[in-house]
Amino acid sequence: MTNFTRGQKGKLADLGLNGPFAVTLDIVSGSMEVDVSCFGVDAAGKLSDDRYMVFFNQKSSPDNTITVDLNGPRSTFQVDLARLPASIDKLVFTAATEQGSMRALGNSSMALGQAATFAFTGNDFQDEKAVIIGELYRRDGSWRFGAVGQGFAGGLAALLKHFGGSEAPQSAPAPAPIPVPTPAAPPPANKISLSKIRLEKRGDKISLDKRDSGGYGRIRVNLNWNQNASQGQAPASKLDTGFLGKLFNKPAGRSGGIDLDIGCLFEMSGGAKSAVQALGNSWGAYDRPPYIHLEGDDRTGSISSGENIFINGTHFDQIKRVLVYAFIYEGVPNWAATDGVVTIEIPGQPTVEVRLDSDSQHAMCAIAMLENHGGNLQVTKLVEYFGGQGKITAHQAMDERYNFGLNWKAGRKD
Repeated sequence: MTNFTRGQKGKLADLGLNGPFAVTLDIVSGSMEVDVSCFGVDAAGKLSDDRYMVFFNQKSSPDNTITVDLNGPRSTFQVDLARLPASIDKLVFTAATEQGSMRALGNSSMALGQAATFAFTGNDFQDEKAVIIGELYRRDGSWRFGAVGQGFAGGLAALLKHFGGSEAPQSAPAPAPIPVPTPAAPPPANKISLSKIRLEKRGDKISLDKRDSGGYGRIRVNLNWNQNASQGQAPASKLDTGFLGKLFNKPAGRSGGIDLDIGCLFEMSGGAKSAVQALGNSWGAYDRPPYIHLEGDDRTGSISSGENIFINGTHFDQIKRVLVYAFIYEGVPNWAATDGVVTIEIPGQPTVEVRLDSDSQHAMCAIAMLENHGGNLQVTKLVEYFGGQGKITAHQAMDERYNFGLNWKAGRKD
């Protein structure tokens, strides 16, 4: 592997990188939250096409020529330079924070597949809130890599402005209905939303307007949780004695730890109701009713992208409501130990985040309700826990609480 230093450049062909490869950013930032991004810019160094900014709120470019998988301190971009349009002359990889400064970084790095790496630390910077780490660029008909390591004043919004992009106004929770004048036109569709909205308390709501007549596009509901817990690790205070000590230090069973499942109950505008979940192999469908599809079943939390439900927002007018829930099928009966988080990602909208931070030992958690209110998508934080009692299962208890009226029977995974 070739070790690059700041300012060093080299041809990708000389590194043996002649096809698609991964660009991996390992950012050691401690408790400081750092956002990584890839800006696809033109020959003038400007983000002339907002679709080629890949970051937490837009995780792929057209045709998946650039994608990103965010997994804690590690962010893995997959790039296919040969399929990029001629208008994209350079890919710039950045990191930014709004909490501290880049001088707080530990030993961090940028790697190009297994061919090259560029190491940097907070000692390379001062009080900058952002850094341009490295770039892939065209020159004389070939792609090259440049190790930049340049500190940059301002956070992610400042980087966006530097590259000629524009930030969409942040959405705010919907106020109580009152008579109002004709609403203003929505923001232009080419604005990039950098905001993350965390619904903090049960009952908190956010209303998201459609960007255009085409609906909401591909809605991703992602469940992720603490992978360390599934590997028998936990904070030291929980490992010493008592029930949690036994729980986290028990010998690995069939799955070695937590099996936390995402699922949903849904009601269509025509009245049809059912569930999409791994239990019973009810995977749903994306291109036909119910226009809701469960992608797969991660039984350990070891898949970095977690579990995903995709909702076809093009047909959102046919969906009345979707109740998103999580169920502990096997393992830790303590939601705080899972450190679970659900994110709802809608193209061109702020990412909505709901954390599962209770110490409830019930197996079922109703997380969020997605509802169609006059064509607009409203998200409400629920985070209400249910357990079975007698012949009433946790699923049935949740169903009765939210009036879906489904018939339930015992089931299991294959």
